[in-house]
Amino acid sequence: MQIDGHHTLTYVVARYAGIDHYTAEKVAYSAQYVDEATNDSQIHFENGAMYDRIVSAHKMLDYRNTQELANNLVWIPFHFLPGNAGFPSSETPEGSFINRLICMPDSQVARDMLKMVAQHWERPYAAQMMGVAMHVYADTFAHQGFAGVIHDVNQVDELESTSTSLLQNIKDNLFSYAISESSPLGHGAALSFPDRPYTSWKYQNGLGKKVERDNTKIFLDAADAMCKAMQCWKSRDTSIDIDNQPGLTKDQLALIKHALLTINDDSGDARHKEWLKWLQEDKFELGAVDLSFDIEGQDSWKFKARGEATKIDGVFKYPYSEAFLTSDWKYFHDALKTYRLEIIRDVLPSYGICVA
Repeated sequence: MQIDGHHTLTYVVARYAGIDHYTAEKVAYSAQYVDEATNDSQIHFENGAMYDRIVSAHKMLDYRNTQELANNLVWIPFHFLPGNAGFPSSETPEGSFINRLICMPDSQVARDMLKMVAQHWERPYAAQMMGVAMHVYADTFAHQGFAGVIHDVNQVDELESTSTSLLQNIKDNLFSYAISESSPLGHGAALSFPDRPYTSWKYQNGLGKKVERDNTKIFLDAADAMCKAMQCWKSRDTSIDIDNQPGLTKDQLALIKHALLTINDDSGDARHKEWLKWLQEDKFELGAVDLSFDIEGQDSWKFKARGEATKIDGVFKYPYSEAFLTSDWKYFHDALKTYRLEIIRDVLPSYGICVA
């Protein structure tokens, strides 16, 4: 998904799940910030304090950077959560290991990921960690059929779409960036096709299987599943009994479907701006909402937490305040680090999946 999915759609779904605006805003900001956390340098403060962070994304589009492509600590835990071929942790699927790494929507691995996150619901970074989880959970739908490693299983051949102008743009990008139609990472050869909510497309995957995708249906399925997960959160159901949650109502699904099909600009940023406008105009029947996502500048979480840096002895240092310890930005990175540690240390190994 792009910013319209991870930020505004997540916000709308959170509100439909019964989450208040203040908390839903944090969840949605964090869900999108997973795609923005691309810097892992230490933060130095003027009083000598330091804070360490990790990356959860590499800015697209440079599929030619092999070192970044091979960073399994980014792609696998945050964007292409392995599906273990649909089997629970008690069963080992047949076939090669790569089949276990392929992302699957709402897999048992994803459910166990949500259970892991549920153990942190009383922590001060709970909303931020739920946002991280909603990013990953949503991507199990959008990125289904692909794996977050360099492998021929990600090959995309005979790419076709009902969106002819978009298809031509994709082919132009493939040529411009010298990306072959057998790009080996994730959905590289398909570029942003899986992340566009308004299109249908089909292709032949690296296993020789014909695949047809209706992204609108996939996004609606994702939204409903996310709603159920957040209803578990609201009710403090740490067992994550998603199947017994009501999910989205028919009217809520209809409003979201209308937005997915109507807001169909090729640019994710343009779609995001339109979603924000719809929220302001109360088209989602939540009451007029003035939502924003500022990645830089004085309204950003980052700036509010750190302030303005000064270069001292060749190192950028920030003014220290006790408020940093309870800032949304620090809580996001606390959640990000906790999530990655436990998904790699606990959840995936329970399925016999070890990544590094």
